[in-house]
Amino acid sequence: MLKYIGKRLIYMIITLFIITTITFYMMHSIQGDPLTAMGRTLPEQTRENYKKKYGLDKPTSEQYKIFLKNAVVNHDLGSSYKYPGREVTTTIKETAPVSGRIGGQAMLIGLVIGLVLGIVAALNRSRLPDSIIRVVAILGITIPVFIMGALLQYFFAAKLRWFPTSGWGGGSFKNTVLPSIAMCFGSIATYARYMRSNVLEVLNQDYILTAQAKGVSRFNIIRKHVLRNAILPVITIIGPQIVGIFIGSFIIENMFSIPGLGFYFVSSIQNRDYPMIIGNTIFYAFLFLVIQLVVDIVYGLVDPRIKFTE
Repeated sequence: MLKYIGKRLIYMIITLFIITTITFYMMHSIQGDPLTAMGRTLPEQTRENYKKKYGLDKPTSEQYKIFLKNAVVNHDLGSSYKYPGREVTTTIKETAPVSGRIGGQAMLIGLVIGLVLGIVAALNRSRLPDSIIRVVAILGITIPVFIMGALLQYFFAAKLRWFPTSGWGGGSFKNTVLPSIAMCFGSIATYARYMRSNVLEVLNQDYILTAQAKGVSRFNIIRKHVLRNAILPVITIIGPQIVGIFIGSFIIENMFSIPGLGFYFVSSIQNRDYPMIIGNTIFYAFLFLVIQLVVDIVYGLVDPRIKFTE
């Protein structure tokens, strides 16, 4: 396993390098510059001084070498153009835990509820519970997250006053409830549909029929055979779901005034804030690669049929 992990780590480094390179050159290939994107009409001399300050007057290849050296040697991803003096690394360290908490709670809620609904739907195939759960899954996928957030704010914050309408409140749990619920509906729908199809597939396997023929109770068949085998494929979609929740949190963070990473990621693209774009891209790529590695290892440990190739 150690050789497998070592090989995967080498692949991760190569992948990060390729992503960083492509992103860096794509950013600089777009016409215009950060000053134009931020709508600053400045005298030509001031623009030249600005470019010189941030090294934008140098060739792209030289800019890339400087960035790569600072990132690898000094662990410095640069400073934001939009927010002068704000370090990209500091921004990620401060805001990623906020987005991670909201996203983590949303994913946990979505995973638990989605798996339960998927199992119930499969065990009641073509009956009323199955129909209701399929409708709920379709609604969870089709209703935009900002509509769900607005409804939650209206009923549970404005009308019932159970939770704050917006704000972070220093990370108070009450301030995270509505954003987490608003973000989890898509995950609930995804896991419910995935789990339903997996359970139905497992129920048709020969070993299930053998267990039934031996007189094993329905409860034990579901607990020992169906759940374990049906939940394995679900593990493979957890990685992309985590990163997807991180990136997709921008709308919710804006609606609920949450100081998360999603706001800086999207605004950096709009403003061509090169250091913030490349910093966030590296972070998301690294997060995705690490989670995928962990998921693959867990999958191999849970399912003895999976062998780690060295």
